[in-house]
Amino acid sequence: MRSIVLILFIIISGCILAAGCVGQIKNTTVNTTITPSNTFTPLTNMTNMSNTSNVTVTSGLKGPLRVSIGGWETDLPVFIDNTSVGIVTHDKPLDLMLDEGNHTVKVCAGKCKEEVVTIQFAKPRFIDFEEWLLNEVKYPKPTAQMIGYYTSGDEITITIEFINPSSKDLSMSAEVKCGYSYIESRSNNRVGGVAQGIVNTNVASGTSKIQTVNLGLASGYSYVYDIPSISKITFR
Repeated sequence: MRSIVLILFIIISGCILAAGCVGQIKNTTVNTTITPSNTFTPLTNMTNMSNTSNVTVTSGLKGPLRVSIGGWETDLPVFIDNTSVGIVTHDKPLDLMLDEGNHTVKVCAGKCKEEVVTIQFAKPRFIDFEEWLLNEVKYPKPTAQMIGYYTSGDEITITIEFINPSSKDLSMSAEVKCGYSYIESRSNNRVGGVAQGIVNTNVASGTSKIQTVNLGLASGYSYVYDIPSISKITFR
């Protein structure tokens, strides 16, 4: 009888323990239920790809430009997009750093010449105006030249061209002379002489003007003429 009671006690204790374990497992399962959350941020929320592709962005970068006039002897002003940026000389090119993009580069020597250049970061650009200056302007400084002469008895007529390649109007003058010899009427001896004269004119910027001057010779005959020359040129 005592053995039966012991066996029943063991069975009842085992059931109670089993029931307690099952209940604990069931409660643990309920308490550890995980609610899903979004831990990945989509790329579209970080970068608006459509705005990036449709908008032109100004980089703010700059690129180098060198402006040269080769061996042209006169200093010339340089303009970038119609703004004066400095002076270029024959022994010192003008080096600039410009914003990326297209720019208009201009030099003036009486008349003006423009070139369009595209500036890019770290890509040197070079513009040389020497060929244009030599072909179109030809003269680096205001000057005068003799373009012809003829003689008539005791007079010689000389034609002078005044050239003003500068950026302002000028008052110009040239002194001319011509050596000659002739036979004097009284003594019938050949003697020498020099005829001289001055011609003045106003010349607009970037233009030229032709003037003539008549030089009178001493009275005589059998004239022999040297080639006339310009001895002095002035302008202001």
